[in-house]
Amino acid sequence: MQIKKWISWGLVLAWMAVIFLFSAQPGDQSGELSGSLLQTILHFWQTLFPNGQPNLDIIHWVIRKGAHFAVYFVLGFLNINALKASGIHGKKAWLIAILIAIVYAISDEWHQSFVPGRGPAVKDVVIDTVGASFAIGLYQLLFRHR
Repeated sequence: MQIKKWISWGLVLAWMAVIFLFSAQPGDQSGELSGSLLQTILHFWQTLFPNGQPNLDIIHWVIRKGAHFAVYFVLGFLNINALKASGIHGKKAWLIAILIAIVYAISDEWHQSFVPGRGPAVKDVVIDTVGASFAIGLYQLLFRHR
């Protein structure tokens, strides 16, 4: 079981590195990434509703905040899995898993304060925390009998 523990924590660290790399992108580069997704959604929208014009600002906001939720959802899932693989269970595992996500989210926002065109936002830490919490809850539902 030692190998499972090391692999599980390795995945946590690898995912944290992915988050760090996304956060290191300057604001314009990050905007291009979400902008290209916005264009794809807009094309899909226009196919379904040729006469309808969506609110692009709202869609862009949902994309950006949805990315925060999704990225930290994965981190929360990996955290709780690594803790379980390490023999930590129950409320202690939940608490540690969410604390890891919160501390990393705070450090991620702090990191963004040094990146051109980016800045820290408390609301992003809240969204990150909600994403991680949902994942931890889902993990508990899926694997409660293990």
